[in-house]
Amino acid sequence: MSNQEKAPRRARVRAPELLGKGGWINTGGRGLRLADFRGSVVILDFWTFCCINCLHVLDELRELEEKHRDTVVIVGVHSPKFVHEADHQAVLDAVERYEVRHPVLDDPELATWKQYAVRAWPTLVVIDPEGYVVAQHAGEGHAHALETLVSELEAEHAAKGTLRRGEGPYVPPEPAATDLRFPGKALLLPSGNLLVSDSTRHALVELAEDGETVVRRIGDGTRGFRDGPAESARFSEPQGLALLPDGGVAVADAVNHALRRFDPATGEVATLAGTGRQWWQGSATSGPALAVDLSSPWDVAWFADRLWIAMAGVHQLWSYDPGDGTVAAAAGTTNEGLVDGPAAEAWFAQPSGLAAATDDAPGGARLWIADSETSALRYVVQDADGFTVHTAVGTGLFDFGHRDGAAEQALLQHPLGVTVLPDGSVAVSDTYNHALRRYDPATGEVTTLATDVREPSDAVLVGEDIVVVESARHRLTRLRLPEDAVRVEAAAHRTQRPATEVAAGPFRLDVVFSAPAGQKLDERYGPSTRLLVGSTPPELLAEGAGAGTDLSREVVIAGDGPVEGVLHVSAMAASCDDDADIEYPACHVHQQDWGVPVRIVPGGAGRLPLVLAGMDA
Repeated sequence: MSNQEKAPRRARVRAPELLGKGGWINTGGRGLRLADFRGSVVILDFWTFCCINCLHVLDELRELEEKHRDTVVIVGVHSPKFVHEADHQAVLDAVERYEVRHPVLDDPELATWKQYAVRAWPTLVVIDPEGYVVAQHAGEGHAHALETLVSELEAEHAAKGTLRRGEGPYVPPEPAATDLRFPGKALLLPSGNLLVSDSTRHALVELAEDGETVVRRIGDGTRGFRDGPAESARFSEPQGLALLPDGGVAVADAVNHALRRFDPATGEVATLAGTGRQWWQGSATSGPALAVDLSSPWDVAWFADRLWIAMAGVHQLWSYDPGDGTVAAAAGTTNEGLVDGPAAEAWFAQPSGLAAATDDAPGGARLWIADSETSALRYVVQDADGFTVHTAVGTGLFDFGHRDGAAEQALLQHPLGVTVLPDGSVAVSDTYNHALRRYDPATGEVTTLATDVREPSDAVLVGEDIVVVESARHRLTRLRLPEDAVRVEAAAHRTQRPATEVAAGPFRLDVVFSAPAGQKLDERYGPSTRLLVGSTPPELLAEGAGAGTDLSREVVIAGDGPVEGVLHVSAMAASCDDDADIEYPACHVHQQDWGVPVRIVPGGAGRLPLVLAGMDA
């Protein structure tokens, strides 16, 4: 019997209470308990605001949330990875920034995460109207399955008399009057004005040279995907901006999964690349730009005669060639982690900032990258053999902090932006440290240029000044580049997420997947599942790394290798509607990447269950 068949379809487990030291958000100040949701279908969304996959799921849930607003209550359980994400004000900001329109429990100590045995961001847990857990889903692509399950639960509990219809407990916050709201990136225009992506208001804003006076807005401020004149065009959480050789501005339109073009001369907005659909495993990775799906492009920069794209949603760099109108994956495997080497073999983790140094810059041409989830500063160089990826600062997914000094021991915390300075050094918008940092390739040293800049997401040089996008203060802040570094007390952190204790030797990985009701695994063109296993460091696994099609695998954990590390597991399953009368059944892709911290101890676990969809038997 396969692992997929063993998972029960409708097991019921009493849902643990919802606990979080940070309290409730979006409830008008009211504290809530599970009993307050009795009679409703509850979907717990375990998320953290640094996580791009979590942001994808927020977007996936919007339609379901609206369609079933009188029977379904979505509850966000904010479970932090980074120290900054345990700050209640930062969670409040994130809830507004990403337009979260349901109650959110702030759980800085991961109490509810542990109660529900969650292992990955994002994870969705479905609770029926009587208070029982009936399903769990990790990762993305589960909207259709949730829709089916919710409809079944509505019918079942309406018949039993246990369904209660009515408005949920969501109370919207008061809107704030500011010219910018959580701005993302900025660009100095040839005119001397500044162009800013006003991400939460789905628009671009052109500011005068003072960085404050609004000259014009591009986009009508409504979330959408529409080309045309500035006053009627629509974006969805736009981010990165870059000048193109023809004078236009490329815009990374993140939630539209598209690359747009703004013409400063005419105000027109057009689409350069993307279909509006999110890229999934198995989709094309090159081709005509308007026919290939993208995934959360977060920044753009002109480098090596093409436009490079930080494709945060799939942990890759892509490129766009305006000459022939094509896009292609340029670096990264889609695996999440920190691995250097030839571009096609490198691993990234949510690259979110790009800046190009030209041939005449000290150190030569490089594409600098803020690789946010590994808290790393990385770069791409081109030589006779092609493009290669290197790391200047950073060690991996779970170590971060604020520490200056030699680059090999320096620490950042989820940086989102990079800026090349005139002397060839790099300013890093060290977002979760609220700091502007500097890395000097000539000396290999990291210093701090400025502190108390609230969630800086980008910076741009303007003459002898540097203008910082203070995203959480909704403004641009002009600083004189200091000659001396700021002294900061060093801090080093690891994620609060506890390591899983495992035993050395044979070890079983089980990805649990049950095809949703009314669907079956799609085997028409070969295996419908995919499993990729790796580790950091690689020596953690003596056997079993690599790709395969079975969702269960026996691996061997080295007994003479490192005591701690991270198991990287990436799973994908495709299921299709199971109806013989439908000639072309709709198919759905479910996927998730897990980075599981492990510690080898005598008597540790010999099996690791990871739920993609269903319940672990």
